[in-house]
Amino acid sequence: MISHRRTFLKQLGVGAGALGFVSLFPGAFARGSVLHGKLPRSTPETQGVRSEGILNFLKALEGSKHEFHSFMMARHGHIIAEGWWSPYRAELNHMLYSLSKSFTSTAVGFAKTEGKLSVNDPVISFFPDKTPSAVSENLRALKIKDLLSMSVGHAQDSTPAITKTEDWVKTFLELPIANQPGTAFLYNSGATYMLSAIVQKVTGQKVIDYLGPRLFEPLEIEGMTWETCPKGINTGGWGLSIQTEGLAKFGQLYLQKGASNGKTILAPEWVEEATTFKIQQPGGADLERLKQESDWHQGYCYQFWRCRHKAFRGDGAFGQYTIVMPEQDTVIAITSESPSMQGEMNLIWEHLWPAIQQGTVPANAHASEELNQKLCALALAPPKGQVSSPTAARVSSKSFAVVSNEGGVESVAFRFGERDCLFTLTDAQSTYPVTCGLESWVQGETNMPGTPPKLTTGRETTKSKIAASGTWRDEQTFEMTWRFCETPHHDTVTCHFETDSVKVEFLNSITQLSSSHKENRAALKGKMTS
Repeated sequence: MISHRRTFLKQLGVGAGALGFVSLFPGAFARGSVLHGKLPRSTPETQGVRSEGILNFLKALEGSKHEFHSFMMARHGHIIAEGWWSPYRAELNHMLYSLSKSFTSTAVGFAKTEGKLSVNDPVISFFPDKTPSAVSENLRALKIKDLLSMSVGHAQDSTPAITKTEDWVKTFLELPIANQPGTAFLYNSGATYMLSAIVQKVTGQKVIDYLGPRLFEPLEIEGMTWETCPKGINTGGWGLSIQTEGLAKFGQLYLQKGASNGKTILAPEWVEEATTFKIQQPGGADLERLKQESDWHQGYCYQFWRCRHKAFRGDGAFGQYTIVMPEQDTVIAITSESPSMQGEMNLIWEHLWPAIQQGTVPANAHASEELNQKLCALALAPPKGQVSSPTAARVSSKSFAVVSNEGGVESVAFRFGERDCLFTLTDAQSTYPVTCGLESWVQGETNMPGTPPKLTTGRETTKSKIAASGTWRDEQTFEMTWRFCETPHHDTVTCHFETDSVKVEFLNSITQLSSSHKENRAALKGKMTS
């Protein structure tokens, strides 16, 4: 993972396919029951939530800098509002970034309950073959609970150092530990990777496989994926992708103290242990003010964050959330790409939290209908310019030989049709086609090198799902937008044509949010050959 993810996100201003409106099932299901793998559906007012509050939340998003991809809200175990911003869709997984950590913590909870480990076990006891010959006092004192609470004692996040090597465990154990473990909070994704490695060591299974029969199958969550390190260990602190409803189910499990559908899935003692305050995030002289204003200074748990209003959450970079509000009996699941995660949380407290009432609230047909229409119309519109240009006919079905470049790209080609454009990039290994609708989304897949953009390091084996659209910015400039619909991110690909040449420039959305994250794909310059 990128160095100091939280530092990078602070630079962005962070503090540390539409689906129709929900079906109506008032009173038909017990709290927490499921219907064909889904949580039961109801209406906001039936479950004591004002539709106006949800509607105002969605309206506030429209005028904000936050790009939402999905949203689900559950009250009393029933989904009361849900939506996906097209081209994102309910059936697609979404990259969770650090929200993965809460699932890794859950795996540790299962292993603890099964007697395979204790949170007081020394970390080095699991890896005698990888422990350095000279063991410092702080390394010897490092326990699982210190990994869980982000209090390893490192002076900086270990992730950049370990991910540059083949053996992440060995590198982690070789890093100096400046502070006594358990005494100082420092966000450290490498610590979560070590938890994943420990779970795999004591169970003989990757975390994703270990969680299968214990978590994913009982909650009827399917199709999830998790990236691995070079040694085949799940990355732990990042790399998990699941569907949004899976996030809602996960939150509901924790809200119900480990119970689902009338059965205890996860020990309630672990739920309590994992979601209660363990260590204070530093805030210096501003700490008391930050405790009032920031959801990143309410205390850290075991890979969960405490929130204002006595809530807790798992979260991931750019705005991936499972938020649990025990006093309101509410769960909120969100996927998004935002430059300000605190800004997203502020909108939740401003609009959704006060909409939650005790008992039922009077029906409001007008607000319900407006909310229904809003949820059905959620969409990220394709960029608009001109759908055609005289240049299209001149360059269509032509290939451009690309001058020598670091990416090893040999050629690019374009084929324009009435409604779409086929862009093809070729290198020495393969050919990578992407079909773009002309000011409309076209769904596809790609394994083009350099895609999808992301902050993290991990091995993947599947193609990326993509929704692509293109428009003419001027007579000689064709701009494509490639949305990677199982991630928070997208690419903007600008193709500028001259008489017999083209220049193709790539810009990922992470770089668009912050210039400190550089786009590492160089511009391609090509000459027409056919």
